[in-house]
Amino acid sequence: MDYLPIFIGVTAAAVLIQAGILVAMYLAVRQTGARMELLAGEVRGKILPTAEIIHEMLVEFRPSLQTLVKDVGETSTMVRAQLERFDATVSDVIDRARLQVIRTDELVTRTLDRVEQTTDMVHKTVVSPVRQFSGLVHGVTTGLEFLFGGRRRPRNGMSVAEDEMFI
Repeated sequence: MDYLPIFIGVTAAAVLIQAGILVAMYLAVRQTGARMELLAGEVRGKILPTAEIIHEMLVEFRPSLQTLVKDVGETSTMVRAQLERFDATVSDVIDRARLQVIRTDELVTRTLDRVEQTTDMVHKTVVSPVRQFSGLVHGVTTGLEFLFGGRRRPRNGMSVAEDEMFI
């Protein structure tokens, strides 16, 4: 579906609405301008004396305001310095914690590697020789039983005759 005509239509409608709003604003500003000229004359007569009094007050309080602004500036500088120190401290703590996590991971990895090596070594030095010795003893026992004509023990509940059928 082609959306271009829809977007063009919506844009055209928006432009027409904006044009209507601008014309309405122009008419409202013209009316307001005439009223403002009347009010400006009244303000000049009533407000100018008050403005002179405010000006005198500002001149009088200027040193106090300057001191206040200076103190606020110094305070913000001190707060900024403290925040920078706090940020540096937090960053240092995070870096140290990260290093400790890395060291702990390496320690656990080395420990697991050593456990695996020890298991392999135990298997090679203990389990394998025991199995080989067990096999050797079993072979010697079977050979001696055969040589001395002893009856072979039935395995898994099978009799000797059943056992010989499978040979």
